[in-house]
Amino acid sequence: MAPNELAAALEKLPEPTNDPRVLVGYNTADDAGVMRINDELALVHTVDFFTPIVDDPFIYGQIAAANSLSDIYAMGGEPFSALNIVGFPKDDFAIDVLTDILRGGREKAGEAGVVILGGHTIGDDEMKYGLAVTGFVHPQQILSNAAAKADDVLVLTKPIGTGAIATALKKGDADQTAVNAAVKTMARLNKTASACCRQVGVHAVTDVTGFGLLGHALEMAKASGVGLVLNFKDIPVLPGAVQAVKKGAVPGGTKANFLHTAPDVDYAPSLTQEDQWLLNDPQTSGGLLIAVPEGGAERLLRLLSEKGVDASAIGFVTDAPAGRITVQSL
Repeated sequence: MAPNELAAALEKLPEPTNDPRVLVGYNTADDAGVMRINDELALVHTVDFFTPIVDDPFIYGQIAAANSLSDIYAMGGEPFSALNIVGFPKDDFAIDVLTDILRGGREKAGEAGVVILGGHTIGDDEMKYGLAVTGFVHPQQILSNAAAKADDVLVLTKPIGTGAIATALKKGDADQTAVNAAVKTMARLNKTASACCRQVGVHAVTDVTGFGLLGHALEMAKASGVGLVLNFKDIPVLPGAVQAVKKGAVPGGTKANFLHTAPDVDYAPSLTQEDQWLLNDPQTSGGLLIAVPEGGAERLLRLLSEKGVDASAIGFVTDAPAGRITVQSL
């Protein structure tokens, strides 16, 4: 669903903030909800599922599970248990396909130390898979998207471009090297990146998924009451993604994201329409966007690198204009 459509639906609902146990609700468009249990423990809740992004059902299960788990990591939490959510067109696929999807999800959950307890499956015209995940976090150690501060450095832990490559794959026009790189990054957990954030101490975190880099960055800017400056040339892009966009592999979600973010984004004049498409490209199991104090940025980048996470500093936070993003071509 396009971000403006979702916002239109949610604005008609009362916010859940009148319950003192709610530490993070949906009013700041954060990655997951957080409920206090006691002074030492809070539960983190999230759910995510989507249609196949690759042809292999086992890999699809892995990517969908990694994507679902990411919201817990973005909140600074540790995922604990999960439930499968499945829509399966049983008249179109052998049951072994479902087995492979669930096996892929279970393997990725196991890598995260998460037990899948069961779930719910329905017959559907279109295949869908994901997880409802519960995790733990200390109430004083929650990482949200609403605490970025002026002069923070913005760090991104995965390259963008998965939407364009997946669209090219659906069209039968994807470079296999690009597909392999996209699959590798989508299947990688954000577990290590989240642990590095907790070790260094950062101000704000969000994971980059369906609303694209700019969509999720804009949520951070508005929730934190700050402005963001992104340096386009510093933003990592998957190999083959630029070529895919130039050949017309632009998902419908990209265009919806672009229309949503356009009123609040100032693009450098030298940035092409293809560049702007990429910045709004919907990501699957994308990286963490981190606002880290300037003094801790070098340490965070070094620690991420030591742990095998190829992260990049892509911009910085400003006092004003609040709720806006400037994209420089530098």
